[in-house]
Amino acid sequence: MPGYFREIAVRMFAKELKDSDLVYREEEEQYAPQYVLTPTGAKANRVLISGVLTEVENIGTSSEYYRARIADPTGIFTIYAGQYQSEAARFLSEAETPSFVTIVGKVTSFTTDDGNTMLSIRPEYIQKADEKDRSIWTAETAEKTYERIIAAEAQAEAAESEEKGGNENIKNALKHYTPEFTEYRKMIVQALETISASSD
Repeated sequence: MPGYFREIAVRMFAKELKDSDLVYREEEEQYAPQYVLTPTGAKANRVLISGVLTEVENIGTSSEYYRARIADPTGIFTIYAGQYQSEAARFLSEAETPSFVTIVGKVTSFTTDDGNTMLSIRPEYIQKADEKDRSIWTAETAEKTYERIIAAEAQAEAAESEEKGGNENIKNALKHYTPEFTEYRKMIVQALETISASSD
């Protein structure tokens, strides 16, 4: 197996991951990392998420294989854990719902029969969290997402004026998605409002 470095875990909201369907590998190697490129130009192999564990189901037949749903202020993440994610699977088998959790995991993709790309997360690391942890993650994720939006908007303006250079990830995201950044700005506000509401 080639010595690929460990990818940085990207913070993103559930809505942005749900809106993403551009999945690729940069190399032909079997073990080359798989990436998803999101509408704001985030390139992610691994993600850091936090939210409320709302549902856990053992969908395995011959062995335990868990599907779980994590709610953040913008939507739902779906995660799967089985024998190759044994610690996460054990955690899910014992977890209470609802409860706060924080997860680092790899983004995986599945193409449906009608050609749609569905993304989920295979947890590498999962732990109990609390409302404060979720609020901190929400604030940090909002900040990172806003930074990506600003960079993408600047890139879009540069493209209109035919300026050279720029970030290739953002270029590719703009070309593939033609995103409405107003929608993502609203998403950020919506997420941050949950923090102020919980602190009242």
